[in-house]
Amino acid sequence: MPTLRGVVEQTKTRPLEVLVVHDFDEDTTVPVVKRLQVELPQLRLHKNTLGRGALNAMKSGLRAARAQYVLITMGDGSDDPADIDPMYRLAQGGADVVAGSRYMRGGHQVGGPLLKRTMSRTAGLSLHWVGGLPVHDATSNFRLYSKRLLNQVSIESQGGFELGLELTVKAYRLGMQVAEVPTTWRDRTEGQSRFKLWEWLPRYLHWYWRGIGGRFSISR
Repeated sequence: MPTLRGVVEQTKTRPLEVLVVHDFDEDTTVPVVKRLQVELPQLRLHKNTLGRGALNAMKSGLRAARAQYVLITMGDGSDDPADIDPMYRLAQGGADVVAGSRYMRGGHQVGGPLLKRTMSRTAGLSLHWVGGLPVHDATSNFRLYSKRLLNQVSIESQGGFELGLELTVKAYRLGMQVAEVPTTWRDRTEGQSRFKLWEWLPRYLHWYWRGIGGRFSISR
């Protein structure tokens, strides 16, 4: 899989563990990963036992990761693995959340539905300028988290991809350091997105308003 090769080969940080989360043993990803493990020993298969779906896959992976810092990236190749090392350097410098940002200077977004792009950009920039969130891109899940943060908070997300927004808002409200690096996000060229805009929008809005109010309730 080009995505897995890209993560291992373009990330110079070592030691490196790449968890490939799958929902069931018959997943077609499993034999591919097993073949790749011969040449890429950094890969580790992890079966999600929390229940199917994107949210449970991310929660299961975050829980199983053994490193001090954990990064979530999508398996569809939309995230740029060349940005992982810069994200890790910011984490080493003290950041508990590092976002890959499409909307800061140097960031880009290629493709994707116009409505989704517009809503995402509006949410990110308004949270930055009005809520004081130290990132321009609030809704991406291409993020690195410290175990310190993950061990301190509980995950309340119920839908899916609002997880990144939730953890970023919680870190900010706790007074933890939040940082970002510019990244280029490219819409998937294969497969079908599991993003359910109208179903998940109320959950995004819950954390959006928590983020807007975060400027006035930061714990220091």
